[in-house]
Amino acid sequence: MTDSQAPFTLIAGPIVRKLDSHQLVLWYVSNYQVPVHAALSNARQQSATPEYQQRQLCHQVGNKAFVFHHIIDFSQPLPPDTGLDYDLIFEFQNTQLHLADVAPDLCYPGFDKPRVYWQATLRKVLHGSCRKPHHDEGDALIRVDQHLAECLSQNQLPASLLMMSGDQVYVDDVAGPFLQAIHQVIARYELFSETFSGAKVSNYEELLQHEDCFYKRTELLPHSDENEEVQETFFGAKRKPIFTSVNAKNHLITLSEVMAMYFMVWSETCWQDIHFDSSKMPESERQNFEQEQQSLLQFIQTLPQIRRALAHIPVYMMFDDHDVTDDWNLTREWEELAYGNPFSKRIIGNALFGYMLCQGLGNNPEQFEFLLKEVEPHITSAGITEHNKVIDALFEWDDWHYQIATQPKIVVLDTRTHRWRSEENAAQPSGLLDWERLRELRQQVTGEQSVVIVSPAPIFGVKVIEAIQKIFTFFGQALTVDAENWMAHQGTARVLLDIFKEPETAQQFVILSGDVHYSFVYDIRLRFKDSSPSIHQITTSGFCNQFPVTLLSKLDAMNQWLYGHHSPLNWFTKRRRLKISTRYPDRKNKRSSLVSKSAVGLVDFSNERKRPEARLLTWDGEDIDFR
Repeated sequence: MTDSQAPFTLIAGPIVRKLDSHQLVLWYVSNYQVPVHAALSNARQQSATPEYQQRQLCHQVGNKAFVFHHIIDFSQPLPPDTGLDYDLIFEFQNTQLHLADVAPDLCYPGFDKPRVYWQATLRKVLHGSCRKPHHDEGDALIRVDQHLAECLSQNQLPASLLMMSGDQVYVDDVAGPFLQAIHQVIARYELFSETFSGAKVSNYEELLQHEDCFYKRTELLPHSDENEEVQETFFGAKRKPIFTSVNAKNHLITLSEVMAMYFMVWSETCWQDIHFDSSKMPESERQNFEQEQQSLLQFIQTLPQIRRALAHIPVYMMFDDHDVTDDWNLTREWEELAYGNPFSKRIIGNALFGYMLCQGLGNNPEQFEFLLKEVEPHITSAGITEHNKVIDALFEWDDWHYQIATQPKIVVLDTRTHRWRSEENAAQPSGLLDWERLRELRQQVTGEQSVVIVSPAPIFGVKVIEAIQKIFTFFGQALTVDAENWMAHQGTARVLLDIFKEPETAQQFVILSGDVHYSFVYDIRLRFKDSSPSIHQITTSGFCNQFPVTLLSKLDAMNQWLYGHHSPLNWFTKRRRLKISTRYPDRKNKRSSLVSKSAVGLVDFSNERKRPEARLLTWDGEDIDFR
């Protein structure tokens, strides 16, 4: 069979991205750009199908790889709790191919099309972050599939949406067998190459043949001799690259590598006919390669169910550091180093480009209209032209954050590109939001009865861990401990806490977070104030990652001893005017407040007590309620 006769392949997707009363957005990737149209029907057969128009945004990233955002605009607003069955029909070589033809395992038993619900009022929300494919625990997104299967089989409304609040991919922490597979996918779909400047390799082909391509990329990543004095300030006498991840030895570099990773974390299709070969690895890494392969095979095994789940529930996303690189924009000094080097700037830009095409754009396509006008002329069938101009446009873009029009409304924060940088000390951690964006946040929550804030990092974290980070920061080691918390920057902390104190802002805040690789729940009220809003910090992390269990247990005990409810140390913190109550997980160890286990969070807003209920759905089938 020649290339021109190759069968049509749905490489990844569809993933339901945005769904509200006005619009449905589907994301998918195919190996051909062919005419395609969606067909919708009302899940209630006796009800009329809504009228709609449709259009596509298509971005070619390889000779045989096209990324689509299929946008369906409803002529009239959908009524609440509308269920929609949808199909995609591809016109390929005078044949109509339906989803059932190109993705036969996409539907649940008893259904011949995917079904998705628009729910104006939040009843239940699934959420979490941090999905590392080669982690040795299973992928908890399997629980989303089980939740949907149960609800659909019983004709019940499932969770309103799935919120992914960061680290959907690990661009900076890649297993050797995954990188080997990425290169096979790049070859299969002929993803576009690119050229570099200021690097030891000049293009993707040279990177692929370089002796440091596997497990030694820290030798290829920029070290920048002219910044050696600064590096010694960060890391003592040990010389380190600009990219500070301790697991950067397989850090992705090219846009093609980033795009292949996205296709592969959401679809089993790309893993077909992949061959792993440890003999091609450095001899010192072969045993590690084989161990990573076993963890990766566990991840791959559940991809069909996870692909099915993502086709049946609105999925919203926001980046965090590992979607781009560890410590992304943590300090002003880091930014000056990273963006001042053309090669590191390209690597960061490629990851951000991948985020836009595979995550950010689907949250609200209209929001990116101006950026697309800047970028799209350079995305051609011959490859990405003027690559640096595209990356410059991405770095100048400051509208990654968004809102979701539910009740209560959801405000999703970008805590990576709106940083409040220290003017006095470039090595100090930047605030997670600058003054301008905090002022915008105040406006967004003013006049609301209740609001859900999605912050990738917890606003109210574990105090003893924040204290340890503060100590490391004092000695100039902020990068060593990822000193990224809302209280690390004086200005950000002060303005943020003032927002919660203002009587005009919402009376209930539900904060959904991830990032930290453990889960916990705090209920918070203002001290000495009768009309205090109720604040609920609900943290779930990660989908497929965890904090070292023994260490977390010790930190948990320290935190309860040093910063317990009646501890006088609380009066020396920025949160001294807050009363923070811990919810404890319903487990055998009643004294533990933190859970380190791969899980999906389920938040129930519908209970009569008005306090949102929080539950963990763990990867191995355990349900853990926070009481």
